[in-house]
Amino acid sequence: MTDITRLSAADLADKLASREISSVEATRAHLDRIAAVDGDVHAFLHVSDRALDAAAEIDRRRAAREDLGPVAGVPLAIKDVLVTTDMPSTSGSKILEGYMSPFDATVVARSRAAGLVPLGKTNMDEFAMGSSTEHSAYGPTRNPWDLDRIPGGSGGGSAAAVAAFEAPLALGSDTGGSIRQPAHVTGTVGVKPTYGGVSRYGAIALASSLDQVGPVTRTVLDSGLLHDVIAGHDIHDATSIPDAWPSFADAAREGARGDVLKGLKVGVVKELPDSDFQPGVAAAFRDSLAKMEAQGAEIVEISAPHFEYAVAAYYLILPAEASSNLAKFDSVRFGMRLDVPGGTVEDVMSATRDAGFGPEVKRRIILGTYALSAGYYDAYYGSAQKVRTLIQRDFDQAFAQVDVIATPTAPTTAFKLGEKIDDPLSMYLNDLTTIPANLAGVPGISLPVGLAPEDGLPVGIQFLAPAREDARLYRVGAALEALFVDEWGGLLLDRAPELKGGAR
Repeated sequence: MTDITRLSAADLADKLASREISSVEATRAHLDRIAAVDGDVHAFLHVSDRALDAAAEIDRRRAAREDLGPVAGVPLAIKDVLVTTDMPSTSGSKILEGYMSPFDATVVARSRAAGLVPLGKTNMDEFAMGSSTEHSAYGPTRNPWDLDRIPGGSGGGSAAAVAAFEAPLALGSDTGGSIRQPAHVTGTVGVKPTYGGVSRYGAIALASSLDQVGPVTRTVLDSGLLHDVIAGHDIHDATSIPDAWPSFADAAREGARGDVLKGLKVGVVKELPDSDFQPGVAAAFRDSLAKMEAQGAEIVEISAPHFEYAVAAYYLILPAEASSNLAKFDSVRFGMRLDVPGGTVEDVMSATRDAGFGPEVKRRIILGTYALSAGYYDAYYGSAQKVRTLIQRDFDQAFAQVDVIATPTAPTTAFKLGEKIDDPLSMYLNDLTTIPANLAGVPGISLPVGLAPEDGLPVGIQFLAPAREDARLYRVGAALEALFVDEWGGLLLDRAPELKGGAR
């Protein structure tokens, strides 16, 4: 019998629809997998005790011949940045330990309505601040390819859960690459939608002008299926785009079977030379471009002169917005509260925030508060926003010449746990190629394109498209994925080593 946990979400959905497999069977198989391997991986912070009941309800509705959605009964992992009514929502922080939300995030509510079965909440860097998931207050997540290495961040838990076959689908959030960079280092697929294309309501805010919720999966089609569920206008989110969106799953199917690469103009940024990347990462990127060129794509060198300032601008804008957003965790309105006998409100607030926030969060709050302070606002935050505008113009000029932009998703493969934890600047540079998309609000996708020969670890390629052209990414991503699947005889994850809980 086929291992249920090895099925793609699309294949599992087909078997559920035909009643070859029940949702209870699928959910139990993934819960068993979590029990077997998550002690080593630590992808989950909380495993739902209601998952089997939710799955049984889907089976009941299917037996009653109710009209169910295309992914009804498929299990789902949820990044802990998204609030849920039936599981704690901590955002990876001690200050929110045990917090129960009175409402579901919109994307969670839509997932439940579509019949997806929540398995649990996944680990993350505290308040989504980090590129390694080492900044979680509840301990690091480990990369299923090598348990001594990081799974990326901030959404390393969601990526690791999918890579370890603990869940076929996961929700993540991407502020500067937190979906795409973990996908790169775990051999999975991650999509950052157009800003405003997916509701942020109920996503615990890091930087409101940058945050975006999106899918983490094992195939491009699976991402399209999940994206179809969560996309669309939400009256609760003032930044939500009221546009009607096409089916992203249909776009992926078109890419996999069509001739979409022929005549496609793919931009390569000349300001990102191979020397900026690990040799195996650069080689995989060039190999991917060669495959696309062989299918009729045209590789075009473009200039994006302000991309080199993206990291600096981002690490002024993000801390400033984070400083404002995290002010609500003040021992009065949200989160933990420490008693300070005889102390003032300010004493209680100071003691609570000191105990509840980790070092990376404190670092960014201090930086952001300074950047917003009187006398420095124009010099720092204001200047960073001007750079943001220049980066947006770089994208506009580039997309006047090409259909998509391609880059390596990250400069290196997964580094070892602890290797960069005390070097924040080095950690920040992991987002070198992903940050520009968040500053401009354009969509991006990362998909696996090989293993670096120097360490045998996964490498991803990133495609960026104009705002609102998410479907274009699915067509292009699925077309390239099909070439690699044919070459490898399956998914890249099939080549990963075994985990303790059983053969992969």
